[in-house]
Amino acid sequence: MKNKILIVDDDPRNIFALKLSLKARDFEIESADSAMKAIDYLRLNHDIDLVLMDMMMPDIDGYEAVKIIRNDRNIHQLPIISVTAQAMPEDFQKCIDAGADDYIKKPVDMDLLMTSIQKLI
Repeated sequence: MKNKILIVDDDPRNIFALKLSLKARDFEIESADSAMKAIDYLRLNHDIDLVLMDMMMPDIDGYEAVKIIRNDRNIHQLPIISVTAQAMPEDFQKCIDAGADDYIKKPVDMDLLMTSIQKLI
């Protein structure tokens, strides 16, 4: 059975590029264009194996979304990789402090992303 990844990003170009690359690596992909839609999806669908969470989004940011997921007893265990264009050293720690399992900067290096995914699922 294929692993299923939820991509959360408000930029459809990022979703498209990640979806294309991950599908080519034999993953099933779902996507959400806002953090709240992602949280709603995760609460209703328990077939996601990993979340790629953009940290800068308009409704609530990824930091808050990760905290909400970590505080929900039904989905708190999901592996989450933060994806962000911000690449300052303190941003990594901020993502980890929010509850993310790993951190990948944009533009996404697919080899690094695959290494992280393989560690987590």
